[in-house]
Amino acid sequence: MTDDAVPDLRASDADRERVAAVLRDAVAEGRLDMEEFEERLDATYRARTYRELEPLTRDLPAPGVTAPAVSLTKAPEQGDTWADRVVTGGEGTSTWAVAVMSGFQRKGRWTVPRRFNCFTFMGGGQIDLREANFADREVVINAVAIMGGVDVIVPPGVEVAVRGFGLMGGFDHREEGEPGDPGAPRVIVTGFAFWGGVGVQRKLARAEKQRLREERRREKLERKENRREQWAGDADRRELDASSSGRASSGHGGFGHGHGSFDSLHGRHGEEQRERRRDSDR
Repeated sequence: MTDDAVPDLRASDADRERVAAVLRDAVAEGRLDMEEFEERLDATYRARTYRELEPLTRDLPAPGVTAPAVSLTKAPEQGDTWADRVVTGGEGTSTWAVAVMSGFQRKGRWTVPRRFNCFTFMGGGQIDLREANFADREVVINAVAIMGGVDVIVPPGVEVAVRGFGLMGGFDHREEGEPGDPGAPRVIVTGFAFWGGVGVQRKLARAEKQRLREERRREKLERKENRREQWAGDADRRELDASSSGRASSGHGGFGHGHGSFDSLHGRHGEEQRERRRDSDR
């Protein structure tokens, strides 16, 4: 589609966010490097019309959508709610992990079973639940760490309960006590730590971090644009004030000249009167 075929209509914030989502997918898939991504993202948030948005995704694939990648028809957005992520009665994609003088990871889009068992010996493991789905509203992470460690990462909104026992080791209880969001799962961390530890951290998902960075970038651009407009307005006012002052000075000079002429006329009239008195005296 050529630029002439795209209507020159004003784009909304939702339209710009859809383009930003396509760009995020492209950089995640390696289709764009970070420099290209940042340039296109800046152009996205500066764009005011569809004609400006369309070239930004013209060379990027959009599954299920024909070119142009920016659809001018608004479609309902798919949410990532807890109702979508908690699949009661489902099966976990992984139910256990072992690390002996090595390590393991469970991260990304995976389904947490009702009970996940893991064991580390002189090694470490990471269980990242930020992008995970859950097979039940309450899941148990049973971790045994012998001279090793296990890190459990949960997203905001998830309630955490820690019930593990440590012998010359310990479990992290700092994330306990925070109430969960409605519909969010409850994660119970239990097990045993000997000369090792089981940590619990609460972190934002990578997509949410990226969204916040883009939001801050957009706010920075808006503040910069506002400052530029304010500076231009101040410059116009200064120019107008200077012009008004110049006209006032010119008018005042004319009045002074007229006043001088009046004094001269008054002086001549007085001279004539004195001359007539001298004639009458003679």
